[in-house]
Amino acid sequence: MIDSRVRTTVLLALLTVLIIWVGDLMGGRQGMYIALILAFVMNIGSYWFSDKIVLAMYHAQPIEEQDNPGLYRIVRELTSEAGLPMPSIYIIPEETPNAFATGRNPEHAAVAVTEGIMRILTPDEIKGVLAHELGHVRNRDILVSSIAATLAGAIMILASMARWAAIFGGRSSDDDEGGGFIGLIVTAVLAPIAATLIQLAISRSREYLADETGAHLAHNPEGLARALEKLAMASERMPMDANPSTAHMFIVNPLSGKSFASLFSTHPPIEERIRRLRSMR
Repeated sequence: MIDSRVRTTVLLALLTVLIIWVGDLMGGRQGMYIALILAFVMNIGSYWFSDKIVLAMYHAQPIEEQDNPGLYRIVRELTSEAGLPMPSIYIIPEETPNAFATGRNPEHAAVAVTEGIMRILTPDEIKGVLAHELGHVRNRDILVSSIAATLAGAIMILASMARWAAIFGGRSSDDDEGGGFIGLIVTAVLAPIAATLIQLAISRSREYLADETGAHLAHNPEGLARALEKLAMASERMPMDANPSTAHMFIVNPLSGKSFASLFSTHPPIEERIRRLRSMR
């Protein structure tokens, strides 16, 4: 768990350094500050309202305890173990088994599971999945991903500025502050790729951390390991019609039935996640 947190800190630091470097290439800090402010404003809305947006996107329906007492009992046990308030619980009318958690903090958290996941998993496996999702809540991963999105977004804005600067003449090669035309090209092409890779690496690191947290909360790493095996196979057979921008939220990549390079995946390899979980026994 410590390793995953350290890795996230290092990756966020790399994003910060990348912003500073790109800002210098653009000719100083003023452009960097403007891009950072714009990215922050764009992402603050996502941070505050992402739960409502994504739940509505997947037509998730809130349920009460009388609707599914077994599901509520498992969530109540896990939140008690984690020291978390009881989240809202939603059912997604979707046969592909999957689940996600959302909410800006533990007091405004929601856990959503598909109808399909309730059909194929045993109670122990469902407990492992819910423990993983509550691990995201406990680790405040929505906040972490929002910070990463803000930093990466600032780099994207700077890259866009660099492209326009290159189109309209850019800087002279002897500009003392900026990196000249070469600096503009590097900023416009390489910086967004680097920012995307770092942001995806952060997402993968948080998945490992949620697996570890969930295994401890459920006191049963094998339940989550078995669940991941079943969910991965089901996702390969019938991938969800999911929005790629929300793929990182699900416990397994809902788009995994499609062709994605592992380097650009929002999730670590399932085999490695299962291996880590089973090594915890």
